[in-house]
Amino acid sequence: MRLVTRISINTLCTLALAGLVACGTDSPKETGPFAGQSGPEVVNKALKKTTGVKSLRMDLDMTTADGRIKAAFASSLGGDCTGTMTMGGEGRMDVVKTGETVYTKFDEALLREQSKGEPKADVDAAVELLAGRWMESKASDPDTKDSIEFCDLKGLLKDFEGNDNAARKKGPTTVAGTPALRLTEKEGKETYTVDVAAEGAPYILRITSRGGEEPMTMNLSDFDVPVVAKKPAAKDIVDLDLKQ
Repeated sequence: MRLVTRISINTLCTLALAGLVACGTDSPKETGPFAGQSGPEVVNKALKKTTGVKSLRMDLDMTTADGRIKAAFASSLGGDCTGTMTMGGEGRMDVVKTGETVYTKFDEALLREQSKGEPKADVDAAVELLAGRWMESKASDPDTKDSIEFCDLKGLLKDFEGNDNAARKKGPTTVAGTPALRLTEKEGKETYTVDVAAEGAPYILRITSRGGEEPMTMNLSDFDVPVVAKKPAAKDIVDLDLKQ
């Protein structure tokens, strides 16, 4: 089995999770909700439960060839979404998606980073106009699609493939204070772990990869918690049509 999800944000963020293909056995002294269940049984149960949600929050911390990517998004199947992202440590982007309307906001550092090579006067003008202000667009706009890929919860969940057949149970752990069972696998130089909630519903709480070219940690939380996405105040939205 291979558990894979791949996300691209402005071609800067490519996330590949290869997962759990080691053989696993249960400890004879094991207790708790997963006692007597094999690693694959636990993983498949967690995959089914996690991919059945209507909303969740994802926090990603990943190192790529282009720099460090940090993102935190709350997304729903209904399309509402809120989140933030930093890329390479150079500035921040905020996103609000409500229905088919998207609002994005960039700070000065990110605007200058993304405008490298442009004439200084043009960059300064863009910073003065846009920094710290929301821009409105349609979700279907080509220039908008890349910035809202974390908002596509249906697509994200679909990319978690199931049918694990050989995951290894490593023992108890905790994620954000919640008891969990850790499952792990080593593939080449990379080590992958998946932490499954051992209290309440068996959601996947954390996925990590270490030892490869793009180490990352992904935390999942707020399962089925409604996403509150509100249109920013009118005074904080820049009217680009009037600036043409």
